[in-house]
Amino acid sequence: MSGAQLDRADTRVRHDEGLSGALRAFFDRVRSGDLGMLPVFIGLLLITLVFSSLNPVFLAPNNLVNLLFDAAAIGLISLGVVCVLLLGEIDLSIGSMSGLSSALVGVLWVNSGLPMLLAVLGAVLAGAAVGFVYGFLRNKFEMPSFVATLAGLLALLGLQLYLLGATGSINLPYTSPLVKFGQILIMPAWLSYLAAILPGALMVFSGLKTMKRRRDANLSSPGLSVLLVRAGVLTVALIGCVAYLEQGRGVPYMFGVFTLFVVALDYALRRTQWGRSMFAVGGNAEAARRSGISVKRIRLSAFMLCSSLAALGGVFAASRLASASQQAGTGDVNLNAIAAAVIGGTSLFGGRGSAWSALLGIIVIQAISNGLTLLNLSSSLRYMITGGVLAIAVIVDSLARRSRASHGRA
Repeated sequence: MSGAQLDRADTRVRHDEGLSGALRAFFDRVRSGDLGMLPVFIGLLLITLVFSSLNPVFLAPNNLVNLLFDAAAIGLISLGVVCVLLLGEIDLSIGSMSGLSSALVGVLWVNSGLPMLLAVLGAVLAGAAVGFVYGFLRNKFEMPSFVATLAGLLALLGLQLYLLGATGSINLPYTSPLVKFGQILIMPAWLSYLAAILPGALMVFSGLKTMKRRRDANLSSPGLSVLLVRAGVLTVALIGCVAYLEQGRGVPYMFGVFTLFVVALDYALRRTQWGRSMFAVGGNAEAARRSGISVKRIRLSAFMLCSSLAALGGVFAASRLASASQQAGTGDVNLNAIAAAVIGGTSLFGGRGSAWSALLGIIVIQAISNGLTLLNLSSSLRYMITGGVLAIAVIVDSLARRSRASHGRA
């Protein structure tokens, strides 16, 4: 082969995909069952159209601000659920863990007089200890996570009731920073807009580095135009959301902190060896073990992270309600947290999902709950509708998985 032919071959290998190529690749992925978060966006659009037509208050800026306040606590719990679902495991005790965490904060802070931060730290460490027990039982005795965490659900609920005692609840000081954080603290406008601009800027920075690495390796990569369009669309959308929320109270600090946790976990899953190992173990645990990955250590870390985030979610819920009670963590907490992760795109079969599943999924769940409340419908309907949405999400996941398998992308 001549030098000119080699140059042409090298040019073909290093060809950058334009917008049309990126669109074709996207539609090819969808046809093969790799839906990503497309169902979530379609679901959010339908929910918005339905509820806004039935009650215009649904899209009022202050109503959306309240929605974000309410979404943060369950969203944080759902973020932990994503970790165990990626491994094909489950944690049914997340609701009880969040309730126990709120009880620990009340007992340690209000009743025992410990500093607030130490009480919160103690609650999170208790969550990590519970997750360690689950991971130990799974690794040492091969106890199914369904059974271990179901037993944990009952044990943690019993401990929560024991700590709260005969009174059944502990009120948190209304003037405390924790309660203000959960009820009234709003990010300043400049910080909200900065937070809206940063993701697009980071996308461009990371994309340019990725393009350079792929070009150096003589691999094809999305073109600069594709990268700029993606970043531009994301930035415009986020700025538009912030501008709309600023017409009301603004963006809650509580939701901002939750989003920071989502970004941190997303980075850990996509950019670290631990994250790559999570996907490998979830995809095929035996193959991951043979490749040198410590499957037991990965499982242990996932359970500990899940329970720790459930405990922190319980702290968020206590700050939102300004109390720790026997009802904390009960009701639909388990359903909503697991449903949010699945609806957001994390597979129940393991190996597929992202941290953003928790954020998008909980917005869907909270939008349904908020919309039904505005329509003065009973909680029974909310349970049935949420259960139906979860069933649809699982069916879509199963069909997409079957389609990926038939197209060789499983």
